[in-house]
Amino acid sequence: MIVRIAFLLLLFCSVMVAGGIADEPVEQTHELGVFPYGNVPAEKPNMPLSAAMQRVYDGTYTGVDCASNELFSRFKYTPLEGFDYHGHDGTVSRRDATKIIRANDKYYVWYTKRHTPTPPNYDGGANETIPSRDWDLSEIWYATSEDGFKWEEQGVAIERMEKPRAGWRSVSTPDILIWKGKYYLYYQAYLFMPGSRESSGTNGDDCPVSASVADSPDGPWTPSNKIVVENGPPGSWDQYVIHDPYPLVRDGKIYLYYKGEMGGTPLPVRAQGLAIAEHPFGPFEKHPLNPVINSGHETSLFPFRSGLAALVSRHGLEHNTIQYSPDGVNFEVAAITGLMPIAPGAYVPDAFTDTKDGRGITWGLCHFRNLKRDEGKSHSMLARFDCDLSLDVNDIEMKESDIFNDPEINFKFGLSEQQRKRIEAAARNPSR
Repeated sequence: MIVRIAFLLLLFCSVMVAGGIADEPVEQTHELGVFPYGNVPAEKPNMPLSAAMQRVYDGTYTGVDCASNELFSRFKYTPLEGFDYHGHDGTVSRRDATKIIRANDKYYVWYTKRHTPTPPNYDGGANETIPSRDWDLSEIWYATSEDGFKWEEQGVAIERMEKPRAGWRSVSTPDILIWKGKYYLYYQAYLFMPGSRESSGTNGDDCPVSASVADSPDGPWTPSNKIVVENGPPGSWDQYVIHDPYPLVRDGKIYLYYKGEMGGTPLPVRAQGLAIAEHPFGPFEKHPLNPVINSGHETSLFPFRSGLAALVSRHGLEHNTIQYSPDGVNFEVAAITGLMPIAPGAYVPDAFTDTKDGRGITWGLCHFRNLKRDEGKSHSMLARFDCDLSLDVNDIEMKESDIFNDPEINFKFGLSEQQRKRIEAAARNPSR
């Protein structure tokens, strides 16, 4: 009996050392100025911290690690059913999905669709029927779905305009706004062949933002026949490029975000601007602090708590980040992630409610681009992405930051022939 009692006491002490008593050194080391063991403290420790650890507590991160950061997520992708791509021969392309809305007991999405006799000709051989880029000679189509996975294409929503109106060459990159019971589609309205230099002094992507209105998401759509967001004046950062219009309702007004493109050597610098209006057709006044986001390409935003969050991907110093702004103007990095969706159009239930309690997003559509470009069949296809950027969901699988790729994926991004020659020459002649 005595031996059994002694064994139980020993076992109890071992458990206490592994559990409660083991916590004592944590407090002691904390008091000594050593960062504590265990979970990262939820509150900032009262001790000197490195710049890296200061950012954990003083930045806009909504949690002290990926699992607790409501604005961190990995992204997962699913092919869509219901869209035909003509054997992926490059003659049919779908890209640039809008925000997804819910109406008439189903989901709606609009997108750029190109259906041309040939794939794009990037070498200057384009004409009235041969596109110069993937989004050239395009129109805006729409589709509906009951579950977000299987879609039924409904037809064209916005046709190309009559020449010489803006949009006669192509209409593309749409997004949707619901305002006072009506539906508004914003889009890029091309006057010239994308990639050409027909518009003197520009890079060929000079195109204004136009819009159309309808009483129903099924149309018919009445064009405004006007430029609703103008290019900036000569010398301004957005004098040549006003792309990817993206409207939200905030503070009783329409906040329309867009991509501009500044000069840069050797590559252009993409950034995001903001224009605000009290009516969908304007006038839009550009914010004096533009650009409001220093990176990104097709940037998607959504109400989150009392502010706005943004998916910033592809380009710039802060690409592959999710950012947050309490006022829709001053954005800070809230999370860094990977494999972000290209041109995401999320399902944003409170995009137009002017809420100060945005709940976030969990899914949407995006596109994969430049498919079969090496074979002369360049086109894009739509796909679904899922994530956990929602205050109402807690999917721990979406909070895993490590991504395991098949090595063949990495090898596809290997050295170019020119790079290989440079490196081999340096190896033969190691002067440094």
